Amino acid sequence: MKLQTYIVLLVSCLSLISCDFFNKTTSDQDAVARVNDTYLYTSDIESIFDAATFSLDSTTVVTSYINDWATNKLLLDGALLNLSKEEQEKFEQLVQEYRTDLYIKLYKDRLIQQRLDTIVSDEEAQAFYDLNKENFRLNEELVKLRYIHLAPDYNDSNNLAKLFINFTEKDKVVLDSLGLQFKSYFLNDSTWVKRSAVQNSIQPIDATNADKLLKKTNFLQLRDSLGLYLIAVKETLSRNDIAPLTYVRPTINQIIRNKRKLTLTKQLEKEIKDDAIKNKKFEIYN
Repeated sequence: MKLQTYIVLLVSCLSLISCDFFNKTTSDQDAVARVNDTYLYTSDIESIFDAATFSLDSTTVVTSYINDWATNKLLLDGALLNLSKEEQEKFEQLVQEYRTDLYIKLYKDRLIQQRLDTIVSDEEAQAFYDLNKENFRLNEELVKLRYIHLAPDYNDSNNLAKLFINFTEKDKVVLDSLGLQFKSYFLNDSTWVKRSAVQNSIQPIDATNADKLLKKTNFLQLRDSLGLYLIAVKETLSRNDIAPLTYVRPTINQIIRNKRKLTLTKQLEKEIKDDAIKNKKFEIYN
C-alpha cells in the first residue's frame, strides 16, 4: 500500500471519532488535525516517513506524531496567550539573534573550509613544541613496550621467548605470522602508550606493582590463570615529565589548525568589509 494512500486511510479512521471532521471546509479536507487555527496536513506527515519502509506497523508512530504536534502547538499557544508582550518581544529578539548567528556561522565555516590549510609540517610542529615544552608535562605515566599473551597450554613458549627477546627484523616477521596463535599481542614498541592502558591489558600488572614491573629494559614472564605474558619494556616516562613530541603531536596539530582558523576568520571578515566599502555596499555616515 502506498504511503499517501495509507495515511489518508489512517486519517479517515482517526477522524471518525470527531464530528468536527465533517464540518471542515473543502480546503481543509487534507488536514489530519487542528489546534485552534493551525492545521496539520497529510503532506506534513508524509515528509517524516520513508515511503520505501513505511508499513502498517507505523500506525502507532503516526498517531504519536500527531499527538506530539498537538501538544507542542497547545503549549506554544498557551505561552503566547499568557506571556507578556515584553517577554514575547524579548524572546523574539533572542530567536532572531540565534537565527542570525546560525546563518553567519554556517557561511563562515564554509568559507574557511575552502581556504584553510590543515596540513601541519614536521618543522612547524617541532618549532611549536620547542617553544611550549613546559605546557606539555604529563599527568600520567607513559611506557614503550611490547607484549604477547599466550594461552595456558601454549607448548612452544621457550622458542617464542627467544624471538621476542632478540626482536630482529626477521624475528618481527615471524612473530607477526604467529599472531593468530596468541590471545593478544602488541609489538609496536616505538609508540608511547598510557601505563593505565597497559594495566588494563595485562592482568598481572596493576597499580600496586606497576612501578616495580614496568621498568626500562625489563623483560618479564608473568603467568596467571589466563596464561603466560611475555613483556619487554623499552622506555618509560613518569608523571610530570615533559611529554615526547610524538605523543602530543595530534594536540599540537589541532592547536596550530585552530590558530590558523582564527587568523583566517579575521582575514575573511576584513576582506568582506573592505569589499563592501569598495562596492558602496557599506558606508559609515559622519
